[in-house]
Amino acid sequence: MFAASFVYLFFAVCAWRAGFVSLNGTAAWLDTSAEVGIVALAVGLLMIAGEFDLSIGSVIGATSILFAIGTNHYQMNPWIMLAMCFALGAVTGLVNGAITVKTRLPSFIVTLATNYALIGAALGFSRLLTNTTSSSIQTTPGVELLFGSQWGQANVAVLWWLALTVVATIVLWRTPFGNWVYATGGNESAARGAGVPTGFVKIVLFIVTSLTATLLGVIQAVEFHSGNAANGQGYVFEAPIVAVIGGVLLGGGYGSPLGVFFGSIIFGVITVGIFYAGWNTDWLMLFLGALLLAAVLANSYFRRLALSEG
Repeated sequence: MFAASFVYLFFAVCAWRAGFVSLNGTAAWLDTSAEVGIVALAVGLLMIAGEFDLSIGSVIGATSILFAIGTNHYQMNPWIMLAMCFALGAVTGLVNGAITVKTRLPSFIVTLATNYALIGAALGFSRLLTNTTSSSIQTTPGVELLFGSQWGQANVAVLWWLALTVVATIVLWRTPFGNWVYATGGNESAARGAGVPTGFVKIVLFIVTSLTATLLGVIQAVEFHSGNAANGQGYVFEAPIVAVIGGVLLGGGYGSPLGVFFGSIIFGVITVGIFYAGWNTDWLMLFLGALLLAAVLANSYFRRLALSEG
């Protein structure tokens, strides 16, 4: 929270004349924070359990183009296509989780392979069926309300982000499943010996991660009235970066949804703040890299401190 406040005040001072603190400026960084935050929340929970998911980028692109092709080229009911999109996301997460749990291969490798396979399939089939990798979409008022509503410059992704943060916080801090997540990431062998269904926990979290990626893919498709098979690759590393900046340990066992929430704010403020300040956007990578390194060093220090005191 302190880091998010500091970053916001920094850009508020540097870019207030350009309108960074205006309603439009605030909506801009909230939108950016919300879109990365939706996926980063689930990625953060998965990292707490000791696993990674690099397939989120391809899930975002594949579901957005699936929705577009189904509604625009085949005139299918948007609600049916939504169900198909979320089914694709759930199956992708199930496959990632099942392979990781059954083979004990590193999830980094498993999901990286899934990422390439799925984006290849999305690009190949979309070009085969429509001769293009992007397409406009057709929706209904209900779909627009849930996934494309806007209030000025702010879009409905902000509400989804806030709601998911509340749900994730309750689940992680107030339910047995949340205790299982921490136990699985802290010491999987000990957790399994204590009766924690670690395989089940991981598979559920992989499915949830893919479903949040699907949600973001649908939101972006409805917001821009277009689906793109290659969309979403930037989130492959942005989401884990946000989670780590928010206090999630790379080794698992520690972190919180609120931390990821504030990490998303930091990402959004920096991304939009650099633009409003009139700086070259290439500086964004420098800021994120420095924050990521600082977060990793801080997390490592506090982990060692906690272990020494224990």
